[in-house]
Amino acid sequence: MEKKPRWVGREFAPREVSSISLALLLAAVLLLNALLYLSLNKFYISRGGPESDPGLCPFGYFKWGAAKNCSPWLSCEAINREVRKLKRVGEGAVKKVFLSEWKENKVVLSQLTNSELKEDFLHGLKMLKALQSKHVVRLLGYCEQQFTILTEYHPLGSLRGLNETLHIPKYKGMNTWHRRLMLAIDYVSVIRYLHSSPLGTLVMCDSNDLDKVLSQYLLTSDFHVLVNDLDALPLVNRSAGKLVKCGHRELQGEFVAPEQRWPYGEEMPFEDDLMPPYDEKTDIWKIPDVSNFFLGHVEGSDIVRLHLFDIHAACKKKNPAERPSAQEILDTYRKVLTLLVQEAAMPGAREML
Repeated sequence: MEKKPRWVGREFAPREVSSISLALLLAAVLLLNALLYLSLNKFYISRGGPESDPGLCPFGYFKWGAAKNCSPWLSCEAINREVRKLKRVGEGAVKKVFLSEWKENKVVLSQLTNSELKEDFLHGLKMLKALQSKHVVRLLGYCEQQFTILTEYHPLGSLRGLNETLHIPKYKGMNTWHRRLMLAIDYVSVIRYLHSSPLGTLVMCDSNDLDKVLSQYLLTSDFHVLVNDLDALPLVNRSAGKLVKCGHRELQGEFVAPEQRWPYGEEMPFEDDLMPPYDEKTDIWKIPDVSNFFLGHVEGSDIVRLHLFDIHAACKKKNPAERPSAQEILDTYRKVLTLLVQEAAMPGAREML
């Protein structure tokens, strides 16, 4: 009589196989979500506040590159002795900008252009010193007597050249909805930082049109956004009843917020003394237009715009008090990024579940 083997292979019914497959898929989705959460959370923390910056030094010091120790800001004497101008790379109403060299490193030397605007120049220097963080260009030194500021050099320049940069073969791989949304998140992070800065609520006044906004920010070599020009950054102090006005001339156009425009019609000539002041919600009004530039017209960017539609509509509320805070916008952007990254990683998971 033939003996039967003690172990017999088990055949799974189709329904049982389907259940096991579903369980494995669920486990994979949960694991993927956990990994995405951890990686994105790590990114947010690394791009968070100044306290998380490993390169941050005590006030009056800086550290860059591979240096382990902090160095004091360069003095007038050190700048005059050690910094060599190479060429002029820009000039605005307040200052001229020179690509320069310091100890075989490229740096940027800014000098006052018009003596009548020295208060603006000194205000920018004051802001630059007080707001050093991951969101602000690194200050290397200054000479107040000679109206000179020395900062870190970023070869990709201002955000005005973003689209041109993304068409360079070296950076074409960065030209995706994902990377562009991360740049928009960086930008909103800067606004959030300014609105809750160590000095109080600051308004980005050099922002009367898109081109002007983009010129105030730098694109780093690792594709992050830094604010560079802080010459026009007035303080809102609600407890003291102090609001702001961005300059003394009439502002026009759809880019600036409604409360920044002359409210009394064309029949009444503009008078600065009669122009009502406003608060930081003018920055919020402009965020959708700036983010639209960041998103560009790459594959997937319209999907991102669709997910951001509601928060951007809220930014465009005519009543400033009804607009969201920069923190609320930042939270929404981060949620959208997380959601879309998850969907891109598991495109068929939702239908299978």
